[in-house]
Amino acid sequence: MSANTRDILRRIKSVNNTKKITKAMEMVAASKMRRAINMVLATRPYANLSWKTVLNLSQTEDGKTHPLLAKKEEEKTILLILISSNRGLCGGYNVQVVNKAIDSIKKYNGGEKTTEIMTMGGKGASLISRNGYKIVADFVKPDLASGIFEVSDLAKMAMKGFLENKYDKIMVAYTDFVSSLKQIPRVKQLLPIDLETEDEYLGIVGKNGRVGSTKKFIKEKEEKYLKRKGYSYKYIFEPNPREVLNQMLPRLIETQLYQALLEANASEHSARMLSMRNASDAAKEMIDDLTLYYNKARQAGVTSEIAEISSGAMMAKN
Repeated sequence: MSANTRDILRRIKSVNNTKKITKAMEMVAASKMRRAINMVLATRPYANLSWKTVLNLSQTEDGKTHPLLAKKEEEKTILLILISSNRGLCGGYNVQVVNKAIDSIKKYNGGEKTTEIMTMGGKGASLISRNGYKIVADFVKPDLASGIFEVSDLAKMAMKGFLENKYDKIMVAYTDFVSSLKQIPRVKQLLPIDLETEDEYLGIVGKNGRVGSTKKFIKEKEEKYLKRKGYSYKYIFEPNPREVLNQMLPRLIETQLYQALLEANASEHSARMLSMRNASDAAKEMIDDLTLYYNKARQAGVTSEIAEISSGAMMAKN
């Protein structure tokens, strides 16, 4: 065996070992993806209904005056919550959501406004800080969320800053899960509620990845509801509006953050599974090419040896 064929065999063995690793990672990501998708689909209807409730409450007289829903006269400081992954090997997942967050910062961070960032996920924190943005808090992100308590501390800290007038606007950057092959990075405004803003960044999570403005979403839903039922409605609060809103609104905002985390998890594991599948396919193609090169090199070596034997035999005969 020549040095060339030995080198090709070593490369084939190395690539084959890499293929085994990527295949195992693909299977792990696929398992996590199925669990994450089941969770995100199970909670999405409730999350959408809770957000619709917040939007409706923001239009009531009591809602307009509540500290969590009241608009600030000036927007000087914006809080952006960035949800990414803890690990890489998931294609452009992290880069896309960070770029979307940076685009949002540039869009809204005009004049004297400043943006502070809270992160969930080490990769996003690393990328955003590398671009020179200030991270005020970093929270641990679970690969598979097990309950709404995973975002409780983050939600409380963000809402506390909003109520203390430390932040004038709160937004969340995450990746919305559409399918295992398609994920959409998005920036959504949580507080204050603004029905009049027609903006791609203020889209609401919808069925089959539907993205639309909050104003359009509410208008369509209200028109369908009123047409079907033939009457209007109003909220009745017991024991009183302020006490009910004080208990209800934080939970509804917390639900939105939890849903964003679930959407991000499903998107992450889908992106990682696809990335590892592509890596396994690429490794297989490389092994096929190297095997072909090896067979050609071995055949060339055999041909050369036969030629040398034939030449030696002819010389001995002469």
